[in-house]
Amino acid sequence: MIEIWKTLAPILFADIINPVLFAFMVYAVSTRRPVLNSIAILVGHTLAYFCAGIMLALGLERVIHRLENPQHIDFYIGLVIGVLLLWVGLLLCRKSEKTERKENAALTPFKALGLGAVVNFVGIPFALPYFAALDQILKVNFAVTETLLLLLCYNILYALPFTIVPILVAILGARSQPILQSINAFLERVSAVLMPMLLILLGGTLVADAVNYFVTGKGLF
Repeated sequence: MIEIWKTLAPILFADIINPVLFAFMVYAVSTRRPVLNSIAILVGHTLAYFCAGIMLALGLERVIHRLENPQHIDFYIGLVIGVLLLWVGLLLCRKSEKTERKENAALTPFKALGLGAVVNFVGIPFALPYFAALDQILKVNFAVTETLLLLLCYNILYALPFTIVPILVAILGARSQPILQSINAFLERVSAVLMPMLLILLGGTLVADAVNYFVTGKGLF
């Protein structure tokens, strides 16, 4: 199971540097319950991401069983995802999009939990690194328990860096606001530069992996 992290690690990094979740957590810090609301958004997002991963994996498995050729279909899926990653990466090289957020002064932890889930589900169709990670996990053909454990580990590692928001708020209080705003601005700048490059790199790797399988009968990973 350790070997697969050589492939999952760069995918996870590309997934994490998307600044959308961090931006919503920084927004939650400006509400009346900054620590609870920011934690609730993170928990809601993480649970939704994990559940979405399970549903997507089950969907992919059904396609695999229906076509009765799991190895081929995995590489076809990898090829499609790779092409999409290349396309999105090239689009991001040309333009950057800013996320607009509506203020909600009455945000409660329960609403924040739902908000985190909504942010995740709305962004799932564009979470191409997550699709790439699922493809790699399913390709290894682990047992169900090991697959779920690996997916859970991926989601926990994804959420871990974002815990800096409630931690800073709990330690510094209102003084954390300028720091978090600076981090958010930095992530947006870094994401605008690195995200297209990483998506293109991941997409090219998946395409090369699929092409190599179709030509030689063996994938690169």
